[in-house]
Amino acid sequence: MITVKNAESYLKNKIGKDTDDMKTVWETFKAFCKEPVEREEDKEILFQCGVYDFTGEELFHLDFVRQFTIYEEDEYSRMEQLHCEFLFKPTDELRRLEIGEWSMDYDDIDDFFNEIENLKEFKIPLSLEPIKIEIYQEEI
Repeated sequence: MITVKNAESYLKNKIGKDTDDMKTVWETFKAFCKEPVEREEDKEILFQCGVYDFTGEELFHLDFVRQFTIYEEDEYSRMEQLHCEFLFKPTDELRRLEIGEWSMDYDDIDDFFNEIENLKEFKIPLSLEPIKIEIYQEEI
């Protein structure tokens, strides 16, 4: 079974060498989001994008996120997020795109995925070449 501790390495292994192909990463990420993770109560999936200077350089970030709420002995402990983040040089078109959409706002995860795939915030970057992809897990 997938655990929060091994989720990052599990996803990286599933994606393999196709990290430059955003559509392949998205399809793999969607499949991963449907897999159970040990002690996970709810699926918490986020799609977000926008132009930010988190790295000291202004870049367009497109981020697929699976969030894990961790309990220890039935007490809330912390949250961790597993990111599949694509970075692009910002263009005028990308600067107009910004969104954060959570799966918990939908009755069904497939409805969430379908909605994301129909957003211009998803479709426009899909046709572009990212300068970098980062897959990482962090405590928030």
